[in-house]
This record gives sequence, structure tokens and C-alpha cells, in this order.
Amino acid sequence: MEDTLTSLTTWGYLAVAFFSFGGSLVVVAAAAVLSYMGKMDLYVALSIAALFNFLGDNFLFYLGRYHKEDIKPYFKKHQQKIALSILIMRKYGVLAIFIQKFLYGIKTLVPISMSLSKYDFKKFVFYNIFASILFVVVIGMSSYYASESIIALFDKFKDRPWIVPILLFGFIGSAFLIMNTILNRRNKKKLKNRPS
Repeated sequence: MEDTLTSLTTWGYLAVAFFSFGGSLVVVAAAAVLSYMGKMDLYVALSIAALFNFLGDNFLFYLGRYHKEDIKPYFKKHQQKIALSILIMRKYGVLAIFIQKFLYGIKTLVPISMSLSKYDFKKFVFYNIFASILFVVVIGMSSYYASESIIALFDKFKDRPWIVPILLFGFIGSAFLIMNTILNRRNKKKLKNRPS
């Protein structure tokens, strides 16, 4: 996150736009912390983040709908994540548009999966407006009000830089285990319900 803070102070709102297009929640949090420190305007940063987050997911939906064959090779390694995103979409319907914003690792796959399943583009755009705003407001305002704690935490990480990789691998490992558990349970249920 320190690199994110550095690039945001250097590139400002352009960096917020670029990283928000990719759905980065870290950039939204970092922009809120910088706003707290007086280096950015909170409302401008969050508005830019919401707009570009909205555009990014619409772009992914468009790619899945109209350039299916072009993007297939990039997702061969992510079959489990695609399966999980399809499960989320089937189980939660419209709520999947909101949920995927907060799920690191599959947030880019849900819009593509929805487009491949012939979900209505206009409906996706409509719900995506509110999902993008909600995502940015929740992450941004939470980070803004927790800025003192976040800054203090980063000061501690400067003294002990080895903590960050451990926490990062722990988080990614936990997310991977949770996704595998969900997929395995789902597969076991399907096998049990399959007629003999």
C-alpha cells in the first residue's frame, strides 16, 4: 500500500482513475487516507473511483459478450474462479453484481461470467451504477474514518517490513482455501443429488 500511496501522491486523480478501472479497493482506501492527510479531495477522489470502477466492469461485460474468443486463452488457468463466480451469480442473482466488488480474485470474472450467461447488458449497467457507488463509499469512508489507525499501522510496518508479505500470503491463502471449500461442497452436493 505504501507504493500505492506514493503513486497516488505523484499521479493523483489520474492514478485513482487508472487503478479504479481495474477494480482496486486498495486505491480507494489509499485515496481516502490521502484525503484525510489533506493531499486529495475526498469527494473528487471517490467520485472518480466510482465512475472508473463502473466503466471497468462494463468494459469486462462488453469483452465477455462481444469478444469471447479473444479472452478465452487468458482464463484457462482460472477455471475454479470462473466456476465460483458462476455459482455466486446463480445463487445471488442481481446481488452478485454488488458482492463481486468486494471479493478480491473473482471481481473481474463475475462481469465476464454474467455476460457469457447472456445476462441483459442494460440490467447489468443499471445495477452496476449502484454497486460501484456502494463499493467506493463503503471502502472509501471506512478508510477515511480509520485513517489514523491505518497510518499508525504503516508506521509499524516500516520498522518490520517482513510482516506485510506474511499477512498478504495469509490472506491470499485463506481466500484460496475458502474458495476451494465452497467448490468442493458444491461438487459433493451435485454428486449426491445425481441419480444413480
